[in-house]
Amino acid sequence: MSGNGKVALVTGGIGGIGTAICERLARNGSRVVASYHPSEREAAERWRTLRNEAGLDIRTVAGDVASPEDSARMVAAVLEQHGPVEILVNCAGITRDKTFKKMETEQWDAVINTNLNSVFYVTKPVWEGMLERGFGRIVNISSVNGQRGQFGQTNYSAAKAGMHGFTMALAQEGAAKGITVNTVSPGYVETAMTAAMREDVREAIIAGIPMRRMARPEEIAAAVAFLVAEENAYVTGANIPVNGGLFIS
Repeated sequence: MSGNGKVALVTGGIGGIGTAICERLARNGSRVVASYHPSEREAAERWRTLRNEAGLDIRTVAGDVASPEDSARMVAAVLEQHGPVEILVNCAGITRDKTFKKMETEQWDAVINTNLNSVFYVTKPVWEGMLERGFGRIVNISSVNGQRGQFGQTNYSAAKAGMHGFTMALAQEGAAKGITVNTVSPGYVETAMTAAMREDVREAIIAGIPMRRMARPEEIAAAVAFLVAEENAYVTGANIPVNGGLFIS
C-alpha cells in the first residue's frame, strides 16, 4: 500500500500513537510531516533525529492545534515547504480527567479545544485543496471511550464521540469528490502514559480486555494505513475499532 509520495500531515505526531502512524506512513511511501506543540520544540528535534537515524525522512512542524490561527499558519507552512496536504491524520489529544462534580470549565475547554475543535481547525485549511484536486484521505483518531464513555472523562468522551460525528458528516460531503473521511477508535494502547500507570491499575485494565493485553501503537497505525491506501477508496464514514474486544457495537 504505497503512499506514492503524497504529503501526510499527522497532528500530535511525536506522541506514542502518532509516532507509529508517522513511521508506518513513511515506510509506505508518504512524505510525512509530524506536528508538535510549540512547547515541545526540543523534544521534537530529538524525535526527528531518531527517525532520520532510522532511515525515515520525516519532517516536523510546530503548531498549536487548539488555536484556529496557529492551525492555519501550520498548514500554510506545510504547503509552502512540502506541498499540499493529501493525507491528514488528526491525532493530537490530551486528557484532563476529573469527575463531573469536580471538573472546572478550563479542564472542559482544554480537552474540547485540543481533541475536538482542533479537528475543525486543521481540516478546514486542507479541505479546499482536497476538493480542487479530487483526492484526500482524512483519518480522525478517536477512542473507545468516545463509544462507551468513561468515568471521570465527560470532557474526553464528549470530544472523542464528537470526532466521529464530524467524520460521518464530512464523509458525506467528500464522497463524490474523491475524499474519504474515517475514524479509528483505539482501546488501551502501550504508550509512555499507560506504562507509567501503577501495576495494579494496569493489571485491572488488562483483565477487562478480552485479548488480555493492550494494543501496540503499530496496530493503530496499521488501521490508519489501510484507510489512507488508494485501493480502499470505497471506505468512508467508518469507525474502525482497534480495542481487543473491549467494546463491541
